[in-house]
Amino acid sequence: MDLALNVLEIIENDPKIDISEIASLTGRSDREIRDCIGELEMDGTIRKYKTVIDWDKVNNGFVYAVIEIKVSLERETGYNVVADRISRFPDVRSVRLISGDHDLSLTVRGKSMKEVAFFVAEKIATLPQVQSTATHFVLKTYKEDGVLLREPEHAHRLSIVP
Repeated sequence: MDLALNVLEIIENDPKIDISEIASLTGRSDREIRDCIGELEMDGTIRKYKTVIDWDKVNNGFVYAVIEIKVSLERETGYNVVADRISRFPDVRSVRLISGDHDLSLTVRGKSMKEVAFFVAEKIATLPQVQSTATHFVLKTYKEDGVLLREPEHAHRLSIVP
């Protein structure tokens, strides 16, 4: 397997892993791993090191929503133009081009459902390329970035009494 791909898979699962442990897992030297990670950071492959947080355990007061957008493309403009503009809003956590009935999917964070609704109505729906939106509020997150946020429930068996 390509060293860079191997290193990426390892640090995606644990960004705090020690260089020497990656070297041990890949059979390479610390120097090779350090150089590989440096190149991946320099060329923009590694954008950011991230921590997955179970926000339900923290009284953070945020509301999350998934917004689906149908876009009407104008001449000379593509999805990238619309996505770049939407990406600049600090409320927007992610923007994805999707297949299906809608073109873009956003994850938006706000302090209340009302704040998110106003954000969509005033900032997103008013963009000239936006034909329609569909807002879905996130009620509970069970898994984030491959990490389970709930402990699995153990099967409870009823005791049989003769």
